[in-house]
Amino acid sequence: MPKGFTDQEKINIKKKLISACQYHWTKFGYRKTNVEELCRSSGISKGAFYLFFENKESLFFETLLEVQNDLYGNVEEILLKDQNKYGVAKAMKKIYRVYDTSPYMYDTSSADFLSFYNKLSEQQQKEINLLSYHGAKEMLQKSYLTLKVSEELALSVLSTTLLTISLKDKMLSSTLEVFDFIIDSLVEEIFE
Repeated sequence: MPKGFTDQEKINIKKKLISACQYHWTKFGYRKTNVEELCRSSGISKGAFYLFFENKESLFFETLLEVQNDLYGNVEEILLKDQNKYGVAKAMKKIYRVYDTSPYMYDTSSADFLSFYNKLSEQQQKEINLLSYHGAKEMLQKSYLTLKVSEELALSVLSTTLLTISLKDKMLSSTLEVFDFIIDSLVEEIFE
């Protein structure tokens, strides 16, 4: 009779699966990533996979939430260090760089992302949408920040700047350089 996994092994395997999912999702996309490959990368059998996740979508959902939560944790650290509009600029630059290495974080209208998203429950879809919105809103509602424009306009403008990543193949300069310039200029217009 095969032995079960210890609690520590379960934690480690789950971390490996999420890490493998993140790597494969970035490199191959949702549709071209299969459970067999994720299991092989994590050193477990396909049958063991279902001890950790109900299905492929559950793993991808948890991976997306973990990446978002890690990102918002990093943003929070930046804002704690630099409690001013320049901290917001640094935080936005961090977000952009994560998006740059993880297309599934920003390209939510692609056929690949939609094929994942449409398989999620309505509750999971709401959770993804709310997490993004609340993360951005929390960043703007710091007591040390004073907006020169409405919160809605500030959120809209800052989110729009992140969309420039979808144009990275069309820019004459480095997308990071362009984004940094835009953000450095915008924080002066958005915040006191």
